[in-house]
Amino acid sequence: MRLYYSPTSPYVRKVMVLLHETGMLDQVELISVGGTPVDTGTLPLALNPLGKIPALERADGPALYDSRVICRYLDSLAGNRLYPAGNRLWDTLTLEATADGMLDAAVLMVYETRVRPEEKRFEPWVEGQWGKIDRALDALESRWIAHLTGPLDLGQIAVACALDYLDFRHAGRAWRSARPDLAAWHARFADRPSMAATVPVA
Repeated sequence: MRLYYSPTSPYVRKVMVLLHETGMLDQVELISVGGTPVDTGTLPLALNPLGKIPALERADGPALYDSRVICRYLDSLAGNRLYPAGNRLWDTLTLEATADGMLDAAVLMVYETRVRPEEKRFEPWVEGQWGKIDRALDALESRWIAHLTGPLDLGQIAVACALDYLDFRHAGRAWRSARPDLAAWHARFADRPSMAATVPVA
């Protein structure tokens, strides 16, 4: 299998953490690519017409894309370790969707300053994106700590990657403020070898 990736992509990082946690890293060849919505660069458009990463090329079917699809596929190959059975699965999937929604908003904030010309930037739109993240952070603090501190699953990995991305690209927002339980959980989770091995570098 070939994984088209960028080491700074938080969506890619979810997949990389999964590969470390399941011991599958040596089964995947990493192909570094890059680009943006206005300059697709070396993004694998032939594999993913949406021009997004990660994309996973496999021998037994068309390429897979969207990190949630790739994570579910790889976890199935690893014996279904990170998507639990029963009712807990729905909580795991909801947490993963929450984390990915935070990332969607955080990445759009980055694009607003890096891609859009300064005279066309719209600050209320940027703050609207942060509002989504802020509400999600409050929900994680108030509703999801019990799940986050339970058995390892992809929901936890996704949330940890999202929080690290906020530190990486939006450190000035100080997401830990008034969220002591979430901050403490994140500090513990960040010590996992899989997280330490995949820290993004600017």
